[in-house]
Formats: sequence, C-alpha cells, structure tokens
Amino acid sequence: MPVSEKIGRRNCIPVIYCRGTHYEVGFDVGRTFSSLIQSFVATSGPLNKVYLPLYDSPEGRKAYDATLATCKENFPQYVREIEGTADGAQVPFHKLFLLHMDDILPNSVQKKSSESTNGCSTLCCNQPNQEILGHNEDALAETLNHIYFVSAHILEDSPQGKWKVREEKFTSLCYAGHLPGFTMSYNHHGFVFSVNIVSAKTLIAGKTPRYFLTRALLAAENLLQAQQILRDAGVGAAEGVSINMTFLSQEGDRVFHNAEVGPALNAKESPLSILTVSPGELFFHTNKYLRLQIPEVGGMIVSSSDSRHATQEGMPTPKTADDVINVLGDQSGKEFTIFREAGDDDFVKTVAVGIFDCVNKTWSIYADNPKTSKPIVVLPIEIKSSKNSTT
Repeated sequence: MPVSEKIGRRNCIPVIYCRGTHYEVGFDVGRTFSSLIQSFVATSGPLNKVYLPLYDSPEGRKAYDATLATCKENFPQYVREIEGTADGAQVPFHKLFLLHMDDILPNSVQKKSSESTNGCSTLCCNQPNQEILGHNEDALAETLNHIYFVSAHILEDSPQGKWKVREEKFTSLCYAGHLPGFTMSYNHHGFVFSVNIVSAKTLIAGKTPRYFLTRALLAAENLLQAQQILRDAGVGAAEGVSINMTFLSQEGDRVFHNAEVGPALNAKESPLSILTVSPGELFFHTNKYLRLQIPEVGGMIVSSSDSRHATQEGMPTPKTADDVINVLGDQSGKEFTIFREAGDDDFVKTVAVGIFDCVNKTWSIYADNPKTSKPIVVLPIEIKSSKNSTT
C-alpha cells in the first residue's frame, strides 16, 4: 500500500490535457494520476480515521446514501466523473465520494466539527493595470505533492444535470482524486475564481456538497449563472464555502466579486451574500464569514483567519502584483502565518500559490513561497472566441 514519503516540498505540478465525456475525462485523470490518487487515499487522515468508520455505521451509511442520491439527481454527470476517476485509478468509488462529502458525515451524524486550520487566503487587488486575484491554497499536510492540473474539454451528446450543460472547457488545480473546481480555476468563458472554505457549525446530509457546487461553477458564463449555481434552488448547500471571482470577458471596468455561501438549514436554497470589489478597492478573504451571520465551528480555523487578516491589515496596501505576492508569501505571524510552512510537523501547509493577472490574462503558479521562488509555470488564460472577445 502506498505510504506518505518524507520527500519534502517538490517543485512539480503535473498536468493532463483531455477531451471526452465526463466519465471519459474522469477515467483518464484517474488512470494518469493513479499513483498520486492511491497514495492520497491511503494517507488521508480524515478519510481513514473518521469518514470510513462512519461509513460503516448505519447512521453514516444513511447520510452517505442520502447525499449521493441528491448528487445523482441534480449532478449525475459529476458523479460519473468521480466514477471514471475511481475506475481509472483503481480505487473504490465510495472512498472518493467520502472525500467529496468532507466533514458532512461527522458533523451530521456525530454532531462533531473539525477544528483544523485547513483553509486558504485570497487577495483581490483592483488597481489601474494591476487587476490581480492572488490565492494561497492551504491544505492538510498530506495534500502536499498530491495535486495536479486538469485541463479538460468535456462534450456530451445531450444537456447534463440541473443546469443542462453540454460543453465545458476549463483548467483547474485539483487535489488528487477530487473533482476540479475546488481550489483555483478558470473556464473558456473567462470566468476566474478561487475557493475559501468556511466552517459552518451545522452541516446537513442529503444536501449538495460544496465540491459539487464549485465543480458546477466551471460551466458558469456570468455572475447570474454563478449565483444560481451557488444558491442551488430546490436543494441548497450542505456546508459553507466562499468564492472569489471575476469575469474577464465582461465589458466595462474590472470588478471582482466575493460570494459567501451558507448551508441550507431548514430551507431548499443556500444563503448567499455577494460583495463587489470596484476599481481602486482591495479585498482579502480567509476562512471565516465576513458578512453572512451563520454560526461557525470556531477554534483554530477562526483564530488562524483572524491572525491572517490582522497581518494583512498591518501591511502597506497592495497596489501591484508584487505587493500581492508579498502579502501571500508573508510569514511574520507569530502563531498563524499567511504562507503556511511551519516545519515538517505542521499539519496544514500552503501547497500552491496562484496569481491571476486579469490584464495580461495569465495564471502564474508557485509550488513554494512566491516571495523566494519563481513560478513553476505561467499559463495563458484561453478564452472562447466570441463577438466580445478577441482571444
């Protein structure tokens, strides 16, 4: 069985380019990255210590079955995508789906909440000719070196799922074995976004996991569609999430948006708050609600968020991409730093940093601290040709 190796931080993020149906793309991702996926499944602490034991209990299986049934009804294409990845990687489907349920099982079954500091930091800088969305992807330490890019063109013969999507084309940074869309991504409509988790106190089985909402965002063409996806009318989100986004093809001045989403408690639609970041403005988001009044888990994830916000607020106002990098690479915090790399025993690390340059339409990815390293790759953001786009 694969085991976690003490190989240190690698300056390597592999990529797959693929085209096909949802299942075919999932299968090719699984087949190509089977060793990374098998290694991650074998070493994931939450999966093996928490989710799988609960899956083997009657209450846990009931919550699993209810959530899977909801996903099959509304997003069957993404369930097939996970099935393809599981088949290609030769790992059991239920293990991958449990990863996509995240903390829904322990929270809904045992009324227990994770107290990890797992989370991310995003900074939107909206200055003249410096329109930057920068993102630190923070994850549990076992996720380090278990990431890859998926650049996919998905084509189906008929419209798929509740939003009737037939074609998708996107590039996304992915955790091994997970659906695209949950870290930082862009699609061929010019939609650029990053994700911050937020830990609501109460989660609900049988609702839509946030991994499925962010996967569905990869098909969004505009802000209205993004809001519809996040509201998820008829079901609602099972848990909380925050999205930082912009649309490169929209006319007029550059604006960024932050969406905070809450679990749909006693409702069939997610609570949603949208903030617009206009020219000349700055926005920083970590892993706590800034606007929605939703009870949170508390503990280290909020303490870490408060610390990172305090660090950012004490720094000079970012005006350029280099300023954004200085913030995202900062390690001056005494207990919780913005760039996470406290040592081999730290259980949360920044596994990648992304800088979206909305003027030059590029996406720079760093595998290490961006203050002291060069990007491992600078990807062009390829936008679908249309009357409103020259790309």
